[in-house]
Amino acid sequence: MSEQSFHRYEELNEIETSGILAYPYSFEINCNSIDAKKQFENKELTQSEEPINISQAGRIVAIRKMGKASFVQIQDTVGRIQIYLKKDDLQNYDMLRLLDLGDIIGVKGYLFRTKTGEISIHSTEFELLTKCLVPLPVAKEEIDEAGNKIVYDAFTDKEQRYRQRYLDLNINYDVRDVFRKRAKIISCIRSFMDRNDWLEVETPVLHNTYGGAAARPFGTHLNALDIPLFMRISLELNLKKLIVGGFDGVYEIGKNFRNEGIDKTHNPEFTMMELYVAYKDYNWMMIKIEELLSEVALKVNGSTTVKYKGIDINFAPPYRKVCMLDLISEKIGHDVSEMNVDEIRKIAQELGVQTNNSMGKGKLIDEIFSEVIQPDLIQPTFVMDQPLEMVPLAKKHRTKNGLVEAWDLFINGQEIGPCFSELNDPRDQRSRFEEQLKLRADGDDEAMLIDEDFLNALEVGLPPTAGVGIGIDRLTILLTGQDSIRDVIFYPMMRSL
Repeated sequence: MSEQSFHRYEELNEIETSGILAYPYSFEINCNSIDAKKQFENKELTQSEEPINISQAGRIVAIRKMGKASFVQIQDTVGRIQIYLKKDDLQNYDMLRLLDLGDIIGVKGYLFRTKTGEISIHSTEFELLTKCLVPLPVAKEEIDEAGNKIVYDAFTDKEQRYRQRYLDLNINYDVRDVFRKRAKIISCIRSFMDRNDWLEVETPVLHNTYGGAAARPFGTHLNALDIPLFMRISLELNLKKLIVGGFDGVYEIGKNFRNEGIDKTHNPEFTMMELYVAYKDYNWMMIKIEELLSEVALKVNGSTTVKYKGIDINFAPPYRKVCMLDLISEKIGHDVSEMNVDEIRKIAQELGVQTNNSMGKGKLIDEIFSEVIQPDLIQPTFVMDQPLEMVPLAKKHRTKNGLVEAWDLFINGQEIGPCFSELNDPRDQRSRFEEQLKLRADGDDEAMLIDEDFLNALEVGLPPTAGVGIGIDRLTILLTGQDSIRDVIFYPMMRSL
């Protein structure tokens, strides 16, 4: 225990020895700090003489003791407000000597404006609600001669911030706004879906057979039935079964789990929104996604143009639409569509793209695209009509041999989500699954397995359907101006200490 923590425990002991409850059960508040200040400003406009009584609570972020009067600044869920405490007004004024930065207090009093013009609460009662027993990192601020705010000793250690998010949220107050925006993004998406009469559903996280994406799963074991299970890597297959069941439109906002690498855009646990609508195709879905994302950007940030790291990204429709193979041909000067696996692997190696012998034609093309093309796709771009080998769950293109009706949306060099005209021919789907098994036999451990129940559902009959997935975490990175997926997940995956 540090010396400061030891001292706080001594203070706690003195508080409790004096008969004061250091951790009471509740405290009634009647407004937050922002609303309190707005009330007083409105009161001043009407010149009312009635005092505005306030009951407020928050964490102490500053204490200025001046003998028989003190100023304490507290931080609540939305902001900060100053408290004026005068010895003549408070029976327990001397208890201030036992309070520290980080303690949570409740205050009752009335609003007034100090001589310096700051709206504050003149306290008539206060009580300790929670004793903070460890010293919090404290950032010091000052205003220079030019009026610029300078911050010293900021809590900037990224790893500690991720591991102890509760500290990060308390000290780096703007972090709370990131997660408020994340919640608003999800709320806006849900509102858009509900207005279109698409049903929000929940599907299982634990699967007997994993599928719906090319990824490695997390495995577990169900003791009750003595069977192996997998955490889902995709929402897709179960949602399409619901379309088979008779729903015309279903969506889910839920977690996926993939046992893969961790970097700025990947976390083993991440959030997806997937939508499936019967009797539609990928062209129709493009228009809907343009409508959705432009609406979300406008409602979250007040504009369809979002500035990200100095770049203006325009979410207003229409978005650029371009064929994947055309992009590759333009960039490297080769038409890979007519090449065999060995020829494509040679091109990849010449471009400095890492390959291995387990990669089939689709995987190699995907790697070339990811390494060479994708980083340059800054403005929203639908990358259309991908090779059949890349997308085992999409319908064959109606006019272009060897391609499927699929697109991926890329913004700022990152994939935001894929969409297919969904494959609904069970014969073709079984054949595609069998090709995936061959890739797995050759060493591709991300290739899909055969899901017999899904194939049975297709035999019952899946109507023409459009399906799309949107990565909530990556979209939040863009709309909040963050650097990493870890900045938009409350508790990102970290190595054990």
